[in-house]
Amino acid sequence: MSSREVELSSTVAGVTAEGRLHTLSVWFILALRLMMGLAFFQSGLEKVLAGNFNAGGYLRNAVPANGSPFADLFVAMGNTPWLVDLANVAVPWGEVLIGLGLLVGLLTRLAAFFGALLMLLFYFGNWEVAHGYINGDFAYMLVFLAVAAFGAGRILGLDAAVEQYVVGGEPLVERYPWTRYLLG
Repeated sequence: MSSREVELSSTVAGVTAEGRLHTLSVWFILALRLMMGLAFFQSGLEKVLAGNFNAGGYLRNAVPANGSPFADLFVAMGNTPWLVDLANVAVPWGEVLIGLGLLVGLLTRLAAFFGALLMLLFYFGNWEVAHGYINGDFAYMLVFLAVAAFGAGRILGLDAAVEQYVVGGEPLVERYPWTRYLLG
């Protein structure tokens, strides 16, 4: 193995996957984080500034029209006023906060988790499988999961500093290991 490669190995359910990453991979991981951060920040900011985002019509009409297997669930959500009110705040502001978290690399895993969750909902809401089950929403969900898995917030991000913040004489992530699920 050259000094410019990093070895990876992981075992899940008895199956081991191994590989090597070139050190240039760090720049592509950073690019994925920044791309998704900018896309979500812009999308959310447009909705917030317009001030007229309303998920109700989409949930009640668009989802059933595209044949989603979860159309009944989306319609039920669209017919539940408090859920529509929640979506009207959570979607635009969630996109803004997810985008900001990714852009500055703070609480990156948490932001990426919620980004992946939103993309999963968009995948089923925007159901379009005429050209196969893999579409842009599904691909973006996987990008969010990759950003989380690679700890992209440690690459020129604030998570690197937060993880090393000393609490009681120890770095934060050593004193509170659960913070690794939020940071990185």
